[in-house]
Amino acid sequence: MAVLKQDFSDVANFALPDSLHGLLQHLDPSLIEEALTWAGTTTIRRRRLPAEQVVWLVIGMALYRREPIERVVQLLDLALPDRKDTLMAKSAVIQARQRLPHDVLAYLFTVTAAEWSARSADADRWRGLAVYGWDGTTMRVPDSTENRETFGGQRSQRGDSGYPQVRVVAAMALRSHILSAFRFADYHTGEVTLARELWDEMPDDSLAIFDRNFLVKRDFIRFESAGNKHWLSRSKSNTKWAVIEHLGKNEDLVVLEVDEPGFPTTWELRAIHYKRKGFPRSTLLTSLLDAKKYPAKELIAMYHERWETEIGYDEVKTHLLDREEAIRSRSPEGVRQELWGIAIAYNLIRLEMERAAKEAKVPPTRISFMAAMALIKDEIGRLRGAGLALGTIPARLKHLRQNLKRLVLPERRTERAYPRAVKIKMSNYPRKRPTPRKRRVK
Repeated sequence: MAVLKQDFSDVANFALPDSLHGLLQHLDPSLIEEALTWAGTTTIRRRRLPAEQVVWLVIGMALYRREPIERVVQLLDLALPDRKDTLMAKSAVIQARQRLPHDVLAYLFTVTAAEWSARSADADRWRGLAVYGWDGTTMRVPDSTENRETFGGQRSQRGDSGYPQVRVVAAMALRSHILSAFRFADYHTGEVTLARELWDEMPDDSLAIFDRNFLVKRDFIRFESAGNKHWLSRSKSNTKWAVIEHLGKNEDLVVLEVDEPGFPTTWELRAIHYKRKGFPRSTLLTSLLDAKKYPAKELIAMYHERWETEIGYDEVKTHLLDREEAIRSRSPEGVRQELWGIAIAYNLIRLEMERAAKEAKVPPTRISFMAAMALIKDEIGRLRGAGLALGTIPARLKHLRQNLKRLVLPERRTERAYPRAVKIKMSNYPRKRPTPRKRRVK
């Protein structure tokens, strides 16, 4: 790890600002030490793979999805400097992971995400408001007995789903895709329930854009009353209101009845009606009541930035996790640890992409996630185990500038439409289940 840290330090010193900075530059070692101390985990003796290096191992598992775990240790140069004469056994790596509680990575994500996302959202505000998006998804985990009992999965008349699943809700700085908050639970915990844990993590002077599934009156009223926080969402088909005042064409000040103990009996909102080509007529509801300060046309365009959260989930599942059916860990504690590692790894890549976008003078959403991730992994492989020779710096700078140009995507074509549809028909064959191991009776 010391070698890898020095390698990236060399790149930062010689290649700034023309290259992608090292991932290690973003995670100060003191933050990892702070997380370990907070969780009550300390390295009592010089183990073959101490706790601070296991943190990077879990992050590396997300970056090197198809590599065996012992190979990830090699790629990141994680073994102690004084004991690199032998290869590390897989069993030793597994034991090292078991000594690291997932709380360490949860703490590390929470502290870093709060700083990184706030800084990113602050740099690209809309009418003085930092823009965030919230959405939920599910992720598959290995089909072990422990995972199925802990996390559960879909159920139908045909039986249980092929894999256990984890319910995930995340908040994201929409214009850079940097995650600001991340929560997960068993499959049967609802997205709205998980989202309630995130309300307090939204900063003041912000606009949160939600899917209509989250539109629960008592939750949104609490959200509004917790500071200068605003929200925007599409209305549900069964949401009823009365018009108080017409604010303009297809725009009204409305009031909703609230039948919740301890809450006001009415709730004033702004309703914006619109229709996009190829889609049915829709209505947006928002806490931004001032029609002059926050024009309806801009809010309509703003709502459709919510799709960036879907793109972010696709980046994780399709590219970071390489379209694998499930993540690696077969134990619930390992799943929790790995999910936090995935969230940290995603943010680290996105930080590099944000710097690349600044260098190329384009929005972060125009940097290719797949190309950036591949370039970062190539840099790790190229730098591992050797210092940067001074004579190669000019050639490296030229090479990295050329790579930077290749990361830029064309501008988005907003007129395109992709209706949601089922792509693969479920099979009629019975689902395969893991065969329980039989215990030998002595």
